[in-house]
Amino acid sequence: MGALSYLVDTHVLLWWLSDDVRLSRRARGALREPTHHVLVSSASAWEIATKHRLGKLDSAAPLVHNFSAWIAKAGFTELSIRSEHALQAGSWDVTHRDPFDRVLAAQSRIEHLPLVTRDPAFEQFSIDVLW
Repeated sequence: MGALSYLVDTHVLLWWLSDDVRLSRRARGALREPTHHVLVSSASAWEIATKHRLGKLDSAAPLVHNFSAWIAKAGFTELSIRSEHALQAGSWDVTHRDPFDRVLAAQSRIEHLPLVTRDPAFEQFSIDVLW
């Protein structure tokens, strides 16, 4: 049996890096397990940089300036946005408009990765969620 793989939502990444108590026990256990492969979407880098620029995420300056190093230090792997992901995200006939969430949902579906998230908005996408 191969290692399990997960895609993390942006808030999960931020909570993991800051050891935030809001991260569920189940999510923390899945991310902590050394045999699990944890992926971070480049959409999360985009979202963090955008929110930082808008003044909604002041504490993320170190992450914005060296995102790849933070991801590597956490033992996670970056997942690039491919055209297949973008096309799925743009084509999905759901009411949820957040482009970051749409890309994460598309990557979760296409790559067959459960999305680690607390956000109930992902229920619209019919993807596997771990929380």
